[in-house]
Amino acid sequence: MFAAEWAPPAERHPMHIKVLGSAAGGGFPQWNCNCRNCVSVRAGTPGFRARTQSSLAVSRDGVNWALLNASPDLRQQINDTPALHPNPRAGLRHSPIKAAVLTNGDVDHIIGLINLREAQPFSVYASDRVLATIRANSVFQVLAEPLVPRIEMALDQPFQLEGGGTDLGLTVEAFAVPGKVALYLEDKSSTNFGSREGDTIGLKVTDPLEKKSFFYIPGCAEIDEELAGRLQGASTVFFDGTLFTDNEMIEQGLLNKTGARMGHISMSGPQGSIAAFSKLGVGRLIYVHINNSNPALDDNSPARKAIDGAGWEVGYDGMEIRL
Repeated sequence: MFAAEWAPPAERHPMHIKVLGSAAGGGFPQWNCNCRNCVSVRAGTPGFRARTQSSLAVSRDGVNWALLNASPDLRQQINDTPALHPNPRAGLRHSPIKAAVLTNGDVDHIIGLINLREAQPFSVYASDRVLATIRANSVFQVLAEPLVPRIEMALDQPFQLEGGGTDLGLTVEAFAVPGKVALYLEDKSSTNFGSREGDTIGLKVTDPLEKKSFFYIPGCAEIDEELAGRLQGASTVFFDGTLFTDNEMIEQGLLNKTGARMGHISMSGPQGSIAAFSKLGVGRLIYVHINNSNPALDDNSPARKAIDGAGWEVGYDGMEIRL
């Protein structure tokens, strides 16, 4: 009887997560805004930091990466993130970005795709509604198929994340969350503005070997019973931090819309995300997609103190997490 040949244990990799952009649409400061927050960050006031528009990057091995949403600021975000730079030893054309997974059709989540032209192979994953929007706009043809396949994500069906001929070693599950259709797609004749299931989705990203996962939900109108059940006991959740209070944009004279009208839950209040998550036992809670009007962007504000006291973190550009 021969002894079994010894083999080294499989190499283990912590899942890498990078916050490429932590602001809502328009970034921070917003180009045309003179609200208190935008004036303060331009002036370099202590407690304020500039932020690009919302996007994450995730990798199992630190070599091959997937984008979670493609911000209009993606070119800057790539330049600011050495892990996303072309490998000098991989030839004249190369990118470690192998896939982009989209959570909705908002401008601040899809326009960055056009930065990824130049015949570079990668995969775009999205719901059928978001893919229809991309196919209907000829500007996205700069991403020439079949080099850049568009792959429909069926809800509640985990799939292996692949792109550019590479298996990223991660699975993704897309699921519907309460929300609404992108502003530019609204049907004003409809009582729900033409929104349907799949217009806004959340993502669960899992490393099957390490049995570790996190949730990414940058847009959400409410935490209903189904969503609460899904998130119960999760280790890490990146969540919609657009507004601190539902009326803050109206009160600041910036826009005549509530957060609810825009499809975003507020942080504070009895129906807000802080209250909703207080019962769910989530290990780590991180706000992303933070609007320029949100007082939580001031590190020294009462809003920030309330968030810190509730055990939340306010995400920032360049934030890194390993699971």
